[in-house]
Amino acid sequence: MSSWITIIGIGEDGLDGLSPRAREIINAAEVLVGGDRHLSMMPATDAESVSWGKDFDHGVKAIRAHEGRRVVVLASGDPMHFGVGATLSKRFGLDALEIIPVPGAFSLAAARMGWSLPDVTCLTVHGRALASVNLHLRPGGRLLILSWDGTTPAKLAALLNDKGFGDSVLSVLEHMGGADENTISSTASDWSLETTADLNTIAVELVAGPDAVYWPRASGLPEEAFRHDNMITKREVRAVTLAQLAPMPGETLWDVGAGSGTVSVEWLRLEPTARAIAIERNTGRAANARHNANELGVPRLDVIEADAPAAFDQIEGTPDAIFVGGGLSAELLEVCWARLRSGGRMVANAVTLEGHAAVMAQRDAHGGRLSEISISREDAVGPRHGLRPMMTVMQLISEKT
Repeated sequence: MSSWITIIGIGEDGLDGLSPRAREIINAAEVLVGGDRHLSMMPATDAESVSWGKDFDHGVKAIRAHEGRRVVVLASGDPMHFGVGATLSKRFGLDALEIIPVPGAFSLAAARMGWSLPDVTCLTVHGRALASVNLHLRPGGRLLILSWDGTTPAKLAALLNDKGFGDSVLSVLEHMGGADENTISSTASDWSLETTADLNTIAVELVAGPDAVYWPRASGLPEEAFRHDNMITKREVRAVTLAQLAPMPGETLWDVGAGSGTVSVEWLRLEPTARAIAIERNTGRAANARHNANELGVPRLDVIEADAPAAFDQIEGTPDAIFVGGGLSAELLEVCWARLRSGGRMVANAVTLEGHAAVMAQRDAHGGRLSEISISREDAVGPRHGLRPMMTVMQLISEKT
C-alpha cells in the first residue's frame, strides 16, 4: 500500500505558512488528527476531526482505525525533531507515511538568536524531566530548549541558580512566527516572571559562576560527583569498566548490584540514546542512585529496588550489556549470562576471594578474559606522602556468541 498518512508540520502562522501542496492535501483529507490548537486552524471541511487529547495512544488508535483512508496528522514545525514523526514511523512504517515539515522551533530560535545550529545543544523538556538539562551545563554553552509550558522558564532559572549558573542569559521566545511573537530576556538570577506564554522556546547562554557545578562527559567522574555511602566503584576502576562495557546507541545496560548507580549513570551520560536499568536492593543506595541520575542529567535511569536475580522477572527485553558489581556470586553470574543477548557483553568486578572464585568459575564455564586492576592513590605518611594501594579488582570481560 502506498502512503496513506501525511504528517504536515504547521507553524504559528497556520495555513499561511504552508505550501500549496500541503494545503491541497489538507483540503482532500478524510480524517484530520491533531491537537486542539492545530485543528482550530483548519478551514471548514467534511473531514472527521480527531484530537490527540491527553493520551497519545488515543490518536494512534484512531489513525489505525482509518487505515487506507486519507489521514492527515497535524504537527508542530518539523515533525521529525522531537515530534510525532519518528513515533508514527515506528508504529506504521515509513512506507505508510509522507512527511511535510516547516521550519521548527529550533530553526526559528537559532535564526532569532543568530546562532549556528550545529554549535548549539537542542533538547526538550516537553513531557520530560527538567533535570535532563544538568547533563549539558558547561561554561560558554548554548542551549535551545523546548518548554513544557509557561512555568518552565522560571523553573529553569531556579535550576541554573542552584547550579551556580545564575549569570546565564535566558531568552524566552514566545509564539515564534505568529502575530503574538515576543521575546523576554533576563539573567537566571534576575528572572522574576512566574509564567510566560505556554508556547515558548528558551535560548540559554550559559555563564558559569565561581561556585558552578558541572562535570565533563568523560567516564570516571570523581567520587565527589556522586552521593554515596563509600560503597562505590572508584573512578579509575569505573573508567576501565565503562571502556569494557562500551555503550553504543540504543543499547540497554543492566547494572546489577548498582549501589549508588555510578556505572549506569555514566553509561547514560556517555550515550544519549542508551537505556540503563539499575538493580539495587538497599533502599538508601537506590535513593542515592535516583538522586545521582537527576543531578548528573540522566533522570531516565530506571532504578529497581529489589534483589537480583529475582528482579529480572520485572524487566522486559534482553540486555545488550550487564555489569555485576555488588553481591557477586557464581549463581548470580550464571543467571545474568543466561539473560544476556547473543552478541552482548558482561563485565564483572570482584574484590573478595569469594568473588574471585565466582568470576573464575564463570570464565571457565563460558569463556572470557580476566584482568587485574591495581590502583594506588597519594596519601599522607606522617609529614610526608606516599602511594597507598587500594583493594585490587579482578575483572572478567565476557562476550556472548
